[in-house]
Amino acid sequence: MTNLKQPCTRRQGLGTLTLSATMALVISGSALIAGPAAAQPATGPAQGAAEPAGTAIELIDGTNVVKQYERVVPSFDGWDHRQPTRDYKSLDGKWRFKFDPEDRGLSEEWFDPKLDEKAWDEEQVPAAWDLYDTPEFASYDGASFGQGTAFADGYAWYRTDLSAPASWAEQDIRLNFLAVNYRADVWVNGTFLGTHEGGNTPFSIPATDAIQAGEPVSIAVRVYRGPSYPDYATGENPVTDDSAIPYKPVDYWPYAGITRSVWLEVTPEVTISRLLVAADGATFDGRVVIENMTDDRVTGQVTVDPGKVTGMKPVADRYSIEAGGTAVVSVSGPTPDAPLWSPETPTMLEATARLIPDERGGKKDQLTAKYGARDLQVDGSAININGEQQFFKGLNWHEENAQRGRAMTVKDLDRELSSAQGAGANFLRNSVYNRHPYVYEWADKEGMLIMDDLDNMWLNTPQIRHQTEQYGLSRALASMMAWNQHNNPSVVLWGLQNESEIDSGGTYYRAWIQDMKDAVKAVDITQRPVTWASSTSNDPAFDIADVIGFNEYFGYFYGASSDLGPTIDDVHQRFPDKPILITENGTWSLPGNHGSPEVQGTEEWQAAYFQEHWDQVVDRSDYVAGYAHWVLKDYKERAGYNQSYNGISVLGLLSFDGTRKLVYETFKNASLPQIAPTAR
Repeated sequence: MTNLKQPCTRRQGLGTLTLSATMALVISGSALIAGPAAAQPATGPAQGAAEPAGTAIELIDGTNVVKQYERVVPSFDGWDHRQPTRDYKSLDGKWRFKFDPEDRGLSEEWFDPKLDEKAWDEEQVPAAWDLYDTPEFASYDGASFGQGTAFADGYAWYRTDLSAPASWAEQDIRLNFLAVNYRADVWVNGTFLGTHEGGNTPFSIPATDAIQAGEPVSIAVRVYRGPSYPDYATGENPVTDDSAIPYKPVDYWPYAGITRSVWLEVTPEVTISRLLVAADGATFDGRVVIENMTDDRVTGQVTVDPGKVTGMKPVADRYSIEAGGTAVVSVSGPTPDAPLWSPETPTMLEATARLIPDERGGKKDQLTAKYGARDLQVDGSAININGEQQFFKGLNWHEENAQRGRAMTVKDLDRELSSAQGAGANFLRNSVYNRHPYVYEWADKEGMLIMDDLDNMWLNTPQIRHQTEQYGLSRALASMMAWNQHNNPSVVLWGLQNESEIDSGGTYYRAWIQDMKDAVKAVDITQRPVTWASSTSNDPAFDIADVIGFNEYFGYFYGASSDLGPTIDDVHQRFPDKPILITENGTWSLPGNHGSPEVQGTEEWQAAYFQEHWDQVVDRSDYVAGYAHWVLKDYKERAGYNQSYNGISVLGLLSFDGTRKLVYETFKNASLPQIAPTAR
């Protein structure tokens, strides 16, 4: 769509392909298998046979554990939370930085600790390189669209140095990143440690063998972001990469670089990597994932304390782990006094796991996990929390601002999330990628319900087949989502994809959806419901969904607004025992453009459009679980339209700088349906 006066939304016309090759799902025994971690960095956009982190789900002592780089994926709480048995070194701050447009850095060994970096720039980490030098990035004037570091694609390098304390001897060391977009190759002291792909998902690379206690440490990260178009001024001939997710330009901005925090975490060689918690107010279920990185079998005791207010006393159990092995110790018990978490009373609890080795002088370890006790159930066409039916008054949103792009600070996130809360939303869809850990912590504390989401946007059938049958990045992202956000009670829905193509008959599409759902369900011991944002109300995989989710733009891109109600009724008749969620709907207005509600692009038209759709949803609250408006705030995109607005899509309740449009107040004043109390 090239009509710049009528901004395009996220919806794309989806064709169909008839494909008949035999499909082989990559599932074997107790693990969903991926390829091995990359042994050397890739050159150019071409990828290897499988996603490079080697993501796998392995059944250990009755619990499915997510591994990458042949190690358990640890808790990423260390970005802000400290354990007394561990050492932490934040790497946030100034790094040396250099663009590498000709991809010379690998052959010239820019990862070498002895490299002369005097000519390199110094830049802040975390940050998006898009905003290093892009004047007028936040302006709606498109005169400078296509200029600046916001359009610098290809490779760039980051380097930093530190000194490893002597106390790090005989400890396990991991290098943790909350996000690098899009692909990262990592070296420590000139040793290549691994590659990660996926721009919004944390990753942890084992670094023990590359670091000597008491010696200098040099860290180099090569970051790759592929171009969206050969010429951003025209927005024509999109650049694609069949292994990447997304594989083609989409309409959110692909902020590049080390965009979230980085730190080294130093733990005992026998360490608690993860504490998974499930609690429904009546019982506590804890899974303590322990890794033994020594050369000997180790034994000892694990104690798990679910918190004094629960009424459950700490539980102790034994562990015995072979050299280089992993074990899971499971504990459970009744919690007669545990306060319930709900949107109205978001009470958070804290569980603590302690590791006490039998070996004299062995190092103890500890890991805490915040959690909420709540009972989440899909009951027919209703979603219930603690037996009470919920109705989601929701907003989609993007994690960005004009000052820092996707490298937002806690204060930035507070401001953004508070604007959604101030609009009366009780539900956020994390469209279409995982968020900074603080977002989930904020939602836990504030009682905001979350649909977490993945980067699987606008995939077509060949890419869907490639992900399912070979590359496995969709499955890896789904596994990591459920693993990382497992303990957050605010997360009530797992979202798998957005508006991807459905092949004729839906064979490959259904297999892709089922593959990701299987991964999520394998990891999540609370078994949260799974959904996605379909492009159609006739999705052939809706029988797989726990909650039916679809995007709709009746009266904007097709049909009439009044078609929404009959469409919902039709879906309900076909799936009477499944809740329905409108995962997207909205339209646009230019900030400050006022006039008749009959005139497209006015704030009055945008507000009236929302109200008409909201009313049809609320009238069907017996079987519609909610509605998520597109979108909280105007947002940046490079998807080949809206260049005249400097790449800003103007579908928000707020302008890009946070100024309220009329639709903000209309959304805020929209009344929730009256839901009868659920019989207990």
